Amino acid sequence: MERLCSRWGRELNREQVWQEYPRPDLVRDSYYNLNGEWDCCINCYADADTHEYDKKILVPFSPETVLSGVEEILEPGMYLHYRKQFRLPEGFRKSRVLLHFGAVDQECEVFLNGKRLGAHKGGYLPFSFDVTEALSEENILTVHVTDGTEQSPHARGKQKLSKKGILSSLFYTPQSGIWQTVWLESVEEEYIDWVKITPLYDEGAVKIRVKIAGGVTSAKEGDGNCRESERNGIGGGEGQYCADERTHVSDKAVKIIVVENDKTVAQAQAQPDMDCVVLLNDFKAWSPEHPFLYDVKISYGKDEVASYFGMRKVSTGRDQNGILRFFLNNKPYFFNGLLDQGYWPESLMTPPCDEALVYDICKQKEMGYNTIRKHVKVELPRFYYHCDRLGMMVWQDMPNGGGAYNMVFVAGIANFSDSIAREMSDSNYRRFKREDKEGRRQYCRDLTGMVKHLYNHPCIAAWVPFNEGWGQFNAEWVTEKLRGLDKSRLINQACGWFDQKGGDMYSIHNYKQGLIVSPQERVVALTEFGGYAYPVAGHIFSKKKFGYKHYPSSKALTDGYRRLFEEEIFPNIKRGLSAAIYTQVSDIETEINGVMTYDREVDKLDLDTVQELNRKLYRVFEERFLPKPVDTT
Repeated sequence: MERLCSRWGRELNREQVWQEYPRPDLVRDSYYNLNGEWDCCINCYADADTHEYDKKILVPFSPETVLSGVEEILEPGMYLHYRKQFRLPEGFRKSRVLLHFGAVDQECEVFLNGKRLGAHKGGYLPFSFDVTEALSEENILTVHVTDGTEQSPHARGKQKLSKKGILSSLFYTPQSGIWQTVWLESVEEEYIDWVKITPLYDEGAVKIRVKIAGGVTSAKEGDGNCRESERNGIGGGEGQYCADERTHVSDKAVKIIVVENDKTVAQAQAQPDMDCVVLLNDFKAWSPEHPFLYDVKISYGKDEVASYFGMRKVSTGRDQNGILRFFLNNKPYFFNGLLDQGYWPESLMTPPCDEALVYDICKQKEMGYNTIRKHVKVELPRFYYHCDRLGMMVWQDMPNGGGAYNMVFVAGIANFSDSIAREMSDSNYRRFKREDKEGRRQYCRDLTGMVKHLYNHPCIAAWVPFNEGWGQFNAEWVTEKLRGLDKSRLINQACGWFDQKGGDMYSIHNYKQGLIVSPQERVVALTEFGGYAYPVAGHIFSKKKFGYKHYPSSKALTDGYRRLFEEEIFPNIKRGLSAAIYTQVSDIETEINGVMTYDREVDKLDLDTVQELNRKLYRVFEERFLPKPVDTT
């Protein structure tokens, strides 16, 4: 195995790790970053004595990563302990102080100065605590983490401890613990807790709802002083609410100002937790081609936050031939993109820095793609912010969980017979490795949390609750739940196979030749294809190499890629194909089917050819909807 590292990992300033504001859709002027060097240890005990902290770890990189400085896998049954000493900057504290974790994988318990703040389950969502009463002049923050990976029903995505057997190359090194920014903010006694923004494209308006926290008249009994932010939408369970979540009695209004290019274009006032519809005259639409964003300033009493939104609408409709298509802003639109798993050789799921995150998005945009399918991972919030501002659509997968999958079943049946897989019910929990009842409940809490966490980002066009039967269950019911959470986006109910006939897409995964589609009663989407492999010497992670078709050079790979589009993608557009997601952005460990190497140093496809093919794809698609010339002779 070779040691790979991206240029950003090599150039990392360990004194200034991930200092960017971590929550771009709700920005407040108070911000204190706790990233950097922490004490840590790994043992078999739920607690750690002071003398046991025998290692240093660079947060927010997981201990399994090179950049963390630890490079040790947290095994099931073991505990990962963190300790951080800090002093708040002078003048930082207003009325209350909140402690935020971007994500901790998988379960954790948090203490400040020996006082238990609460606990959290699930490795992909943010959570927070009100730490006001626990603070002192000198502070010691401790976090205790466990991670069962595939031995737990929690969401885990592509992480796998045991990589043996059929299709084991599809799974990667597991990671644990803190893997996104840890930070503090100071707020007023009454403060803006979360904001929900919904563009109403056809009405020429935006709907905004603001929830306020604080202003106590009564308090809920909860888990110590923990308050899992309601913006995450997770209900029930330990650490999901707290004694500081309060009922409001206030005559103050929420003030909303919409700004376009530093000029106020609309203003409104509303009561907390009530929808406020703000009309926009002659609004500018958002699209990947023209990613225009409105700024919005929101205030309540002394508290002020900044956010933004884009005016766009995603929907389905029929073309002039009666074929169902995707629509963006009431016009037919072809979603053309790459499968993006968001892994890095030196830091796994945590990008080495913000610049690296931007690089991947800009590279795909330069190639001519307009869509990223974020595969079984909830990315850092700054990823979605950059997609918003740069112009890139996102199809967002829910990270998969459940038991250890039988790959012969989930992959073998579909490859043997797509029609058999599409007729198979997902109500058999044992077959789909979803017997654990609490695991199914946790999935629903996490799904709700993901939708509410990412709701405000205009880039997100579709939700993907299940992929290829991995931990799939009751997909029809889950789709109804998703519709209730978000009526403004598309749903790919069961990506690839084990179709339960719901959602907006007839989803196809095809890594074989000879694809021929036909119109369906849902929009036809090729949601995975290609996966062509080419090993670039000096940029290979492992001697083991996986891909769906192998090529010896960049030219051969590019020629194969061109044939794939010319012979299978372009001809199927007239038959109803309305989306194509090629596998994938970069090589990852033993998978060498990226359009870039794992370290992002080499573009494996010829850039001019990819740009030419993408331009042709949009042209072929648009020609389906242009009016035919009128014969005036």
